[in-house]
Amino acid sequence: MSHLQNRSNSVFTIECQDIILREYQADDLDALHNLTWQPHFHKYLIGWNAPREQREEWFLNYEIPENERFLDALSRTGDPEQYRLRLGILLKETGEFIGICGTGIKDEVSPPNREIFYGISEPYQNKGYTTQAARGLITYLFENTNVEQLIAIAHLRNDSSNKVIQKCGFQYCGDVEIEGQPHCYYKLTK
Repeated sequence: MSHLQNRSNSVFTIECQDIILREYQADDLDALHNLTWQPHFHKYLIGWNAPREQREEWFLNYEIPENERFLDALSRTGDPEQYRLRLGILLKETGEFIGICGTGIKDEVSPPNREIFYGISEPYQNKGYTTQAARGLITYLFENTNVEQLIAIAHLRNDSSNKVIQKCGFQYCGDVEIEGQPHCYYKLTK
């Protein structure tokens, strides 16, 4: 399903039916930046539509290095610690970068608070790709790390995201307010 050995020569991937989850690469920057400026994307993911210069700084100085720290921690202990993992969603058929999927600590809720998150380009919505991505990451985390529980949070009005979360087996636990906005809060146990 994926590989971690020999990190210096390999790129971390998780293969799914129609897509591949792949750790960010430097040449993904423009595709990621364009994705985050799609109106449906930043409507529900506050702060993701940053100027390109800011996106580039985050991407090169924080996101890619933190992916390395996440994967290095896993290879040593099986514990992702407090690190985030951000993956591109690529179409298997073409290699096109069509979305993001990741995991990290959600500080706005009490522990255990390792969440999964995702977003996909508008032309690729409602094709099952996001559900494949989320399921692929969930399976990877439960089979290859010490993570015992995951959370997912979706804006109350984000029907598509709430459906993906429910299809992945998460249980609704109530509503939570984040940045003044109502969100559905879900949990999934290994």
